[in-house]
Amino acid sequence: MKKLLPILAVLAAAGLLLRPQEAAGAVREGLALCGGTVIPSLFPFFVVISLLLQLGAAETLGRVCGPVMGPLFHLRGDCALPLLAGLLGGYPSGAKAAAELYAQGRVSRREAELLLGFCDNCGPAFLLGYVGAGVLGDAGAGAALYLIHLVSALLTGMLLCRLGGRREDAAAGRARPVREVSLPQALTGAVSGALGSMLQICAFVVFFRVLAALPPVSPPAFVLGGLEMVSGMAALEPGRPGFAAAAAVAGWGGLSVHCQAMSLTAPEGLSFRWHWAGKAVQAALSALLAAVLWR
Repeated sequence: MKKLLPILAVLAAAGLLLRPQEAAGAVREGLALCGGTVIPSLFPFFVVISLLLQLGAAETLGRVCGPVMGPLFHLRGDCALPLLAGLLGGYPSGAKAAAELYAQGRVSRREAELLLGFCDNCGPAFLLGYVGAGVLGDAGAGAALYLIHLVSALLTGMLLCRLGGRREDAAAGRARPVREVSLPQALTGAVSGALGSMLQICAFVVFFRVLAALPPVSPPAFVLGGLEMVSGMAALEPGRPGFAAAAAVAGWGGLSVHCQAMSLTAPEGLSFRWHWAGKAVQAALSALLAAVLWR
C-alpha cells in the first residue's frame, strides 16, 4: 500500500494537469453540494448532538436504551446515541458522536471502535429524496432503501459486537460526571465544534469529487460509489440492478465518507479496523437484501 500511494498521487497530479476544466467544474459541483445539501443537513445536527452530550443526554438515553443495547449488541446503553445519530443524521454523524462519547469517558475504546463499524450510516433524507425520488424516480424505492440500510446496520452491529470480544462492565474507570455548563456556554462550544467539523467534511467532499472527475472515461457507477457516494448514486439507472447497487453504495459509504469519519475521530486515536470490516459487511448485506426484496 505504501508503494501504491505515490503512484496514485502521481496519476492524480497528471489528471489535474490534463483535465483542468473538468477538475475546476468538479470543485464547483462539490462546493454546490456542500452548500445545498451537506451543510444544511449536517451542521444543525452536529450542533444538536454536541449540545446533548454536553448537557448529559447520553446518560439519560443510556438508562432508557440499556435493556435493548445489552441483549442486541452487548454494549452499554450510552452507545445508543451514536447509533441513532448515524441513522437519523447521516454520514458521519454517528462517528462524531462515538468519538465524543469516548472523549467524555462514557464508553470504552473497544465500544467506540465497534460503534464505528455500524453506527456511521446514511440518513433518511438522502435516500428518500435524492436517491429514491431523484435518481430512481420512485420515493417508495427510497423508503425501501432506507429500511434495508437500517436493517443491515443493525445486523452488522450484532455480528461485529459478538466478534469483538467480551463486554466491559464499566468504561475502564474513565467515565467522569458531566461537567455542569450553562446553555450559552454549551451552545457556543457546540457551534464552534460543528463549524470545524463541517470544514473538514466539505474539504473531503470537494477533493473526492475532483478525483471522481479525473478519469478520461467515466467508470461504472459502483466504482464511482466506492470512491464518492453521491457521484456513484447519480450514475445509477432505475431498475433492479440500480436498486441493488444503490443499497450497496449506501452501505459502503465511499472513501470520501470514510476519510470524513477518520478526520473527526483522529484526535482520539481510535482504530478503524472494525469500521472497514463493518462497512464491507453492511454493503454486502444491503445488496443481498435489495436483490431479494426488489419488486
